[in-house]
Amino acid sequence: MNLTLRVWRQAGPTAPGRFETYEANGVSEDSSFLEMLDGVNEELVAAGEEPIEFMHDCREGICGTCGMMINGQAHGPQALTTACQLHMRTFSDGDEIVVEPWRAAGFPIVKDLVVDRAAFDRIIEAGGYVSVETGSAQDANLIPVPKESADLAMDAAACIGCGACVAACPNGAAQLFTSAKLMHLNSLPQGQPERSERTVAMVEVMEEHFGSCTNYGECEAACPKGISIDFIAAMNRDHRRALVRNRRSA
Repeated sequence: MNLTLRVWRQAGPTAPGRFETYEANGVSEDSSFLEMLDGVNEELVAAGEEPIEFMHDCREGICGTCGMMINGQAHGPQALTTACQLHMRTFSDGDEIVVEPWRAAGFPIVKDLVVDRAAFDRIIEAGGYVSVETGSAQDANLIPVPKESADLAMDAAACIGCGACVAACPNGAAQLFTSAKLMHLNSLPQGQPERSERTVAMVEVMEEHFGSCTNYGECEAACPKGISIDFIAAMNRDHRRALVRNRRSA
């Protein structure tokens, strides 16, 4: 198939950006979106032009680095799919495809389609871990974990931190990401000793970098792993409880 691409090009964080038009001809419908971009870049390099910068790693929908807006949708038009898993058979011969980086204040543009998602790392650094002394390794299944809690933790752990939720949110909010990382630990027995401190610390850092949630629900719709906005409600509940507990102990 033959396609026309309108790709956002920006030399650096402070440089002015613009859309550039490229022709992608002879694209196999079985190739992935990133493989299609690889082909365009090969032609650019051969012509002595600078290739399009974009992030990728696993190309298996696991690492979350391939995030980009495709025709105005995070990761493209196919639900529950990352950009690296999006196949070109989703499009039709002659289509024009607009490719942009994440558009969010919390994700400043580095170059072209690459954004800086270090704010996510700072949220994790604030409390996305268990640090209590646990002693030596325990035997398997020694700590009883209810199946409901284990399932909830696994659902939350599916978050790959791609940032689609932030990019899709009109407010640039990161509540879905933060709540998933919180509920992954807050649902398990090992996460209970630091539950309150973890929740307050991670929410405070989140609010420094991202907007407020007003329940649009775009985050859940854009998430390639189907993370539920129910986690946001659970995070808000834990946060209120932690703040009340802190006031009582002050």
